[in-house]
Amino acid sequence: MTQNEGLFYKIALSMIPKIGPVLARRLISYTGSAEGVFREGKGRLMKVPHIGAQLIAALKDKEIFEKAERELAFMERYGIRALFYQDAAYPGRLRNCEDAPILLYVRGDLNIEDRKVLSVVGTRRATDRGVDLCSRLVDDLARSSPDLVIASGLAYGIDICAHRAALKNNLTTLAVLGHGMDTIYPSVHRKTAAEITRQGALISEFSSQTLFVRGNFVSRNRIIAGLADATVVVESGEKGGALITADIANSYNRDVFAFPGRVSDPRSKGCNHLIKTNKASLIEGAADLQYIMGWEIKRQKQKTVQGRLFHQLEPEAREIVDHLREKGELSIDELSTFCQCPVSRISPMLLDLELKGMVRCLPGSRYKMLSLGE
Repeated sequence: MTQNEGLFYKIALSMIPKIGPVLARRLISYTGSAEGVFREGKGRLMKVPHIGAQLIAALKDKEIFEKAERELAFMERYGIRALFYQDAAYPGRLRNCEDAPILLYVRGDLNIEDRKVLSVVGTRRATDRGVDLCSRLVDDLARSSPDLVIASGLAYGIDICAHRAALKNNLTTLAVLGHGMDTIYPSVHRKTAAEITRQGALISEFSSQTLFVRGNFVSRNRIIAGLADATVVVESGEKGGALITADIANSYNRDVFAFPGRVSDPRSKGCNHLIKTNKASLIEGAADLQYIMGWEIKRQKQKTVQGRLFHQLEPEAREIVDHLREKGELSIDELSTFCQCPVSRISPMLLDLELKGMVRCLPGSRYKMLSLGE
């Protein structure tokens, strides 16, 4: 099978209505591959939980294959890549989210694995204060973290402000779309979208010709939350997509931050509510976020942990230490991936290393090696 043939079936599977990411993963696990899902017999597919005759019929629908062929041609014409959730290049933070898309369409560079990623979201009707807070946050973070990646949704207001501030500061920025790559919404952001493809990436789980529906923009919020180490809500009313993104980030056990506002300001009600209900940490600027996340500037290289303790460790614990030494900081999910060991097994070993004074737990379930004297 050629690479395009394999991709063809992955695209086709992602297009089938009512087969979401969780069910798609279950099918792939059962049959061994996306192609296997389509080639498997009806009798065996019926044994997969939540798969019935209607969904099996959808797998045999020729229209799905025709759509997948058109999508492949569209991707080749416009230089769009598709990342399957099993691909090494698929963002690791997002892969660890149970409901992450099985396929991402990408235009640009999505090389973010060893970098800090921050999602910045907020109201589409941003005030001057909100725009100023957003711009200053990105400006200040860029000075101390030039490798930082800013993710948002290319919408009016805070989203586009975050993207433009990132571009101005030469930071990588990711725009997650609520539609296919055949259009840009809102259209007035086309120029910024073009700049993003040169200094980051446009990302979507939706194929071209996907209809504009409200649910798509709600769905893309989970990608914005899942790509990042943390999410900042700059300004938000009582309801809105930014609050949905914050709730999803919390469900993924990611850190959430919010700027407080006046109690009489309707566009600060969402942020104030997040803080009041302990769903977000209050920040006044970049310094607060850096302190809570442990992103302060490292003034000296960490020293090697005592060799005597290292040699007393079990092989699995040594492997954890080796990865932390190499990478500097890693989340528990990343350690699970690197060590090929379940989180339930990694967690007690990390606790033991903490008690030995060899590692430190940082916000967001991230860990780093301790140097002597820390």
